[in-house]
Amino acid sequence: MATRTEPPADGVVSNPYDVLGVTTSASPQEIEAAYRRAALEGRYQDGSWRELRDAYEVLRDPEQRARHDLGLDGAAAAAQKKKSRNPIDRLLPDLPHGWRVAIDWVVTIVGAVAIVLAIKAWVVNPYRIPSSSMEPTLHCAAPAQGCEARTSDRVLACRFCYHLRAPHRGDIVVFKTPSLAQQECGSQGTFVKRLIGLPGEVWEERQGFVYINGKKLNEPYIQPDRRDDRTVGLSDLPPRNKYTRIPKDYYLMMGDNRKSSCDSRAWGLVPRKNLIGNVFATYWPPSRISFH
Repeated sequence: MATRTEPPADGVVSNPYDVLGVTTSASPQEIEAAYRRAALEGRYQDGSWRELRDAYEVLRDPEQRARHDLGLDGAAAAAQKKKSRNPIDRLLPDLPHGWRVAIDWVVTIVGAVAIVLAIKAWVVNPYRIPSSSMEPTLHCAAPAQGCEARTSDRVLACRFCYHLRAPHRGDIVVFKTPSLAQQECGSQGTFVKRLIGLPGEVWEERQGFVYINGKKLNEPYIQPDRRDDRTVGLSDLPPRNKYTRIPKDYYLMMGDNRKSSCDSRAWGLVPRKNLIGNVFATYWPPSRISFH
């Protein structure tokens, strides 16, 4: 620790902020606390306690502090300004305090908004479940048909995960709907479904049960009363009679509520470029918080 010098006899302190270890923006309460803390720590037992006391006297008195900050008590204020790490103070050293505070707030708010938008665009984005197509895995809000809850589930989708790994069967996926969804389902934009069929596979549904390459798929997430009794194959999906296997970079999506799901069986396969991300958590309502 640097040796403290004895202040002049008239009690004027060259840099009271440094003596108390506070910044020029310190409140009266912070100045009082710093003074008491320094006194209790006994750092001024060698006689330089007068320096501490005089610094406190300058900063506790609003008029003396104002004169000091305006530079009437020497170069202390200028020296304190030079030590600022705030880039705004360095770029605009003569900017009035009110403008500096306003710019600080604007920069903080703009930075926070930019961070949130960047996270939503490239990392994680929240989504609301609007329909009963994924019941009972994901709830929608009653009184909409087939919904089991009063509040729609809110989920989080990982937007970068499919840049690191391939989509897996069973993933709950957020994706952009094919153009035919508007005609077949009456809605378009973003859907949430379960990924069932992978590229290169032969998919079919026999009396409500899914078969992949001729083998029955185990689907514990399907409730018996939510299963339908349809029998369809890839050739029945739009465009009709085109596919015998799921093409490369295409996926087949189905809802867990098979009776009420408008999915690939109605509007066809989904290209990989349409996949936004996999749902990894439900965060709202609190009683539904879980990972998928």
